[in-house]
Formats: sequence, C-alpha cells, structure tokens
Amino acid sequence: MKNAGLPLFFHKLMKKLLTLLLACTLLSVASAQEDKKPSKPGNVVNTLKERITLEGYVQVGYTYDDLETAKTNTFEVKRAILMARGRITDHWFCYFMYSLANSPRILEVYTEYHFLPGLSVRLGQFKTMYTMENPMSPSTLELINVNSQAVNYLAGYNGSDPLYGSTTGRDMGLMVYGDLFKKHLSYKLAVMNGQGINLKDKNHQKDIVGNLSVNPLEWLTIGGSFSIGKGCAVALSEVNPDIRIGDSYKRNRWAVGMKMKFKALDFRTEYLAGKDGHVKSEGGYATAAVHVWPHIDVIASYDYFNKDKAKRNKQTNYVAGLQWWFYPKCRLQVQYTRCDRKLSADSNLLQTQLQVRF
Repeated sequence: MKNAGLPLFFHKLMKKLLTLLLACTLLSVASAQEDKKPSKPGNVVNTLKERITLEGYVQVGYTYDDLETAKTNTFEVKRAILMARGRITDHWFCYFMYSLANSPRILEVYTEYHFLPGLSVRLGQFKTMYTMENPMSPSTLELINVNSQAVNYLAGYNGSDPLYGSTTGRDMGLMVYGDLFKKHLSYKLAVMNGQGINLKDKNHQKDIVGNLSVNPLEWLTIGGSFSIGKGCAVALSEVNPDIRIGDSYKRNRWAVGMKMKFKALDFRTEYLAGKDGHVKSEGGYATAAVHVWPHIDVIASYDYFNKDKAKRNKQTNYVAGLQWWFYPKCRLQVQYTRCDRKLSADSNLLQTQLQVRF
C-alpha cells in the first residue's frame, strides 16, 4: 500500500510534461505557418526535436554523521531532476524543472524573452539571484552538501532558517537581466513574492532582489547582490522567538564576493549578512577545486556562519575531498567535513556521491 500512489504520481508528471511539450509544439507549428512553410506530419516531429531539449541528472550517495543529536548512517537518493527547455522562437523560450526524489514537486517553470543582448525578461518560478552560489546548479557545485551554510540559511535553500522555510533558493516573480559592454558587466533585477516555490504571496508585499557582477579579466569575476523585503514566517525559530507563524517581518540580505578560474584552479569566495527582525546574522566561505590530474580535482572549503551575532551562535565547517569526472558531466565524489560548533558539540561528516547527468 505504501507505493500505491506512485502510478498516479507518474501519470500526473507525464501529463504535465506532455502538456508543456504540446504547447511548445503548437507554438512552433504556428511559427512555421507564419513563415508560410508547407505543413506536413513529418515537419511537426522534426520541429519538436529541434525545439524541445530534455535533460536531467541523478545524485545518489552515502552519508555518515556522528552528530549526537542526529546520527546518520544511510544510503540515499539526494536528487533526481528532470528538465525541459522549449524554444518557441529565436528569442522566446520556456523552461520546466521537476524534482522526482524525496518530495516530488515543480522546482522551476518560467518563460523568458530576449529583446536585446543586454535586455531579457523572465516571468515565473526560478532561482533567486541572491549570492553567486545560489543560482548555480547542484550538478556543478563542488560540495556534496551543495551550498555553504550562509547561502543555505539566507537564501532559504534547505530550511535551516525555519522562518523562511525550504524554498530550494527559488521564488516566483519577474526579472530583467542582461550582459553589457561585451559581457564585462552583468546585471539582474527582480521583483519576487518572497514566499518560496509553489506558494502564493502570504503578506502581499514583494521582495526586491538584485545582482551585479563585473568581469574585468577573463579569469576574474567580482560581484555583489541583495534581497530586501518582508517575509511571512512559516514556522517558529529559536533564533528569533519573537516572530510567530504568519507574522510579517523585515528580511534583508546582502553579499559580496569573487570568482577566479584558471587552468589548474577554480576558486570562489563570498561574505554574506542578513537581518531578520532585530536579529543579525553573517557568514562566509572560500571553496577551491584544484585540478591535480585530468578529470580529478582536490576539493577544499572553509565555511562559517553565525545565525545570531549577539549570541555568537557560530558553526565552522572544514571540508576536504576528491572528485573524479569519469564521463562528461558525470562524477564520483568523496568528502570529509569537520563541523566545529561554538554552542554545541562538534561532529564529523563523511559523504560519497555518484552523479549521472544526461
């Protein structure tokens, strides 16, 4: 009886995907008719192949954690993601992303139009552009835990901030973005609900999210980002006990950082800060991937976060590991993390992960 809902779930998923594909196909056919090209059954199939791109990846692994209050020793499916991209015209696109693992749900669904090389507009549900790290895919990030502690908390990625909830770093809204001056300057500016994925805005106030990055050299990117607005608390938090479920509270964040990319090294670092009501938090990370051998990287990361600066509720993670890219976009990772906590016991985390992407 436990798996009785699986056939219905996959039926609903396939129905959603087929609806998306059919919509894009009809738009493609309409576009072809506008060009006054003869319409034949074979042309529809060819149009579908040309205009619809399907991708996906799976991450499975093993986790051992000796944290006294949450000991873990398990194999697990971390992510199973399916993506569909539709090209309606040369300037108009649509995108769909669905998570099949753990809590199946729609992650992203949006449409965007590229007016000019320096001006595009996106409408729908997508990653917020706060921080350098949050917009990046888990299939390319170095850490098995994906983001740093500060990004996980301040971007609402994994629910470590109960007030914000687990939004996977995504939200609903409208964004304008583009690259200027031969891609030496990139900007993103969005108006978002601030409530996370698959939910309507609960306090009717919008968040403003901005991101600006400069690329003075081919190997160097320097940037900053912010998110300002009012959140609506979805759960209680020990860090901020004065805010009750359903309360609107001031939720502001900002970050500055840089990325460097060389033949032998990829390096990324950021400093992040936030304020929820009257509680201030801050954190930072520095992550490096050293390419010591073809397709083999040594991973090292320093990652700290303080949920409440007044109480010095700080945790520092030291990460070391290896990853082997045994096939394009496919890798095997092993990582050790030492978790140093200021107000509670330290712990050790050992993880392995296999990623297959198509």
